[in-house]
Amino acid sequence: YKSSKSVEFDTMEETHAFLDRFYMSRIGIRVLIGQYLSLRQQPVESYIGLICLKTSPYEIVKRAIDDAAFMCTRKYGDAPEVIITGRLDLTFPYVPTHLHYIMLELLKNSMRATVDWHGIDADYPPIKVVIADGKENEDVVIKVSDEGGGIPRSNMKRIWSYLFTTADPAIQEGMVAFNENVDHSIDSPLAGLGYGLPISRSYARYFGGDLSLMSMEGHGTDAFVYLTRLGNSREPLPI
Repeated sequence: YKSSKSVEFDTMEETHAFLDRFYMSRIGIRVLIGQYLSLRQQPVESYIGLICLKTSPYEIVKRAIDDAAFMCTRKYGDAPEVIITGRLDLTFPYVPTHLHYIMLELLKNSMRATVDWHGIDADYPPIKVVIADGKENEDVVIKVSDEGGGIPRSNMKRIWSYLFTTADPAIQEGMVAFNENVDHSIDSPLAGLGYGLPISRSYARYFGGDLSLMSMEGHGTDAFVYLTRLGNSREPLPI
């Protein structure tokens, strides 16, 4: 739901705070269980459980681009080009599945916004992904820039709501009965229930990073993913 006459669902601060704590705890439980199960399997080179010691943002972004382009093409018949620049050789310790989820959400949003803004069969401007890192950098930072028309300033706070979406209501009704594997797969719709961005931010924050957006209405949006190298932060357990 976007809103109600009696309650503005996307401004329910207590509900959103509860959901932030709930999903952060859920991520923590899944990491613990996944790490335990992975450690009991045959060792995989460069992996300690779920953690890849040589996670390549470039490789993960490429896979996320392929998945997002498949979903966008399935819906619109075409998808914008994505250009990756920056530290393509960078590797660092991280959980690849978390980074893939975050990047897939951002790229899906950018592709959908670009196609909707410019129209189907238009000459789409490319989406740009920049991977930044340096020896003195505190974080590994990935920027996703699109020219998809941007977000109105009045909606900037709402984009972090679990209950705010611009998707077709028919898609929302169909997604209510989704199965447990849909939220991490390419079988989900290009836009759905509105929880993609806030959960992506929770994934980034779980290991001490963050996710932020800057938008220019009428032009496009820049999303910044801040990732800490694992081992330098504590688990942000909710109180």
